[in-house]
Order: sequence, then C-alpha cells, then structure tokens
Amino acid sequence: MLTGAASRGLPQWSRRRSPGLAALAVLLVLGGALATALLVKRAEERTSVVRVSGRVGAGQPFGSGVLQEARIADDGAAYWPWSQRDQVARGVATVTVLPGTLLTRPMVAGGAVAGRPVRVGLSLRPGQAPYDLQRGERVQLIHVPGRRNGSDGPVVVAEEAVIDSVSYRSGSADQATVIVDSVVAPMVAAHAVSGEIAIAAIRAQP
Repeated sequence: MLTGAASRGLPQWSRRRSPGLAALAVLLVLGGALATALLVKRAEERTSVVRVSGRVGAGQPFGSGVLQEARIADDGAAYWPWSQRDQVARGVATVTVLPGTLLTRPMVAGGAVAGRPVRVGLSLRPGQAPYDLQRGERVQLIHVPGRRNGSDGPVVVAEEAVIDSVSYRSGSADQATVIVDSVVAPMVAAHAVSGEIAIAAIRAQP
C-alpha cells in the first residue's frame, strides 16, 4: 500500500477537454438551433390559397362547391387567397380549369360581368362547324391553334354558347353569330380573327 508521500509522487492524468471538440460541440448546438428556427419560419410563411376540386369550363361560374383550401409556401405568385373565396365563388372561369388547380388571378373574372350575353361573329372555313348547324343550337367553341403556334393542342374557350344565326356557302357554314358570356367574348373574337375557332354542337345521342 502506498504511503501519502509515494502517492503524491505518481503522475496525475489531465482531465482537460480538447478546445477543438468544445468548439465543435458549440457549433452543433448553434446549427441545430438555426435549423429549428428556419423550419419554424418556413411553416409560418405558408399561406392559404384557393384550389379547385372539380372541372370548371371557360365562361362557367365557380360556385362554392368546387373550392378548397390549400396550404402552400408563399412564393409570391398571384394566387387567390382563401380569405377571398366568396369573391371567387361569385366569379366565372376565363379558361377551362381542371381539378387540383391552384387559382391565379387571371383565371377568375368578377361576378359583376359574369352572365351578360354578348354576340360575336365568326368567319368559318370548311370543317370548322357541323354541316347541319342550326340557329338556337347549344355549342362549344374550341380554339384549334395552327401548327406554327407550337401549342399543345385544342382548348375549349367557351363551354357553352348558342348559335344566333348561321349562313352557308357550298354546303358548309361560312358565317355564324354566337351568343357567349361577356367574360370569354374577347378570347373568342381573338381566335376567330385568326381563323382558329371550331364549333362543336352539343347534342344528345340518337
């Protein structure tokens, strides 16, 4: 057994911590705190916007039945906020909106102009309308872009319109006046001028 004097002569192991390890521990703690703060901040930056749960044709009213709340990161896009869903419900679609779409401002026209019928004249080429098109028929108006435009394909610009008058030349409709909603009338007229409007009659199956 060692005496007190002998024990005092033995080497003592140092319990000092490495400065590098201490600094690393501090950095890990700070990094974790910063990551937590960023997650909290991002969660706070998420915003509620309007999403459509069902298909809404161009020129048709939205109504409240197809509107849902969606939480997304606020990326600065001009989405309709969920707080303004009542205004959206009173508006109409300016384009055909598919289920799951997050509504942006240009997709909705205010209810103040919705439902006002206007007449638009169409100049038609052979094959752009049924050969037996009649006055009073309900039709769809479809934008059929030319190949030079590089578009993805035809798009319905008026889900429902009415033929007000139609004239024929050589057995094919060459002129027609259609009654459409005032919201989609500018788009219909623009496509008609470039000869890129086709008429599809809405008829029951025989």
